[in-house]
Amino acid sequence: MLTLTYEFKLEPNKEQIDYIENTLDVCRSVWNFALRHRKDWCASRKSPVNACSIDFEYIMSVSEPFPNYHKQAKYLTEAKKDNEFLS
Repeated sequence: MLTLTYEFKLEPNKEQIDYIENTLDVCRSVWNFALRHRKDWCASRKSPVNACSIDFEYIMSVSEPFPNYHKQAKYLTEAKKDNEFLS
């Protein structure tokens, strides 16, 4: 069986470059925000086993569940209504 592949070189104009860069900026900022939210959740639960720590404090509420994909997708949907950058 013969498999053919094609390669195309994209040459976007200035307007297309700006649009692509804006899209990538939004994707990067959303990813970093979601990652920071998960890392903060994990960091807020770190404590030594045998003693309370004075270095760590709860950043989030103790009753707040782990920020999984579905919760973060809901936050993003709500944020799109308020933030023009995400729209």
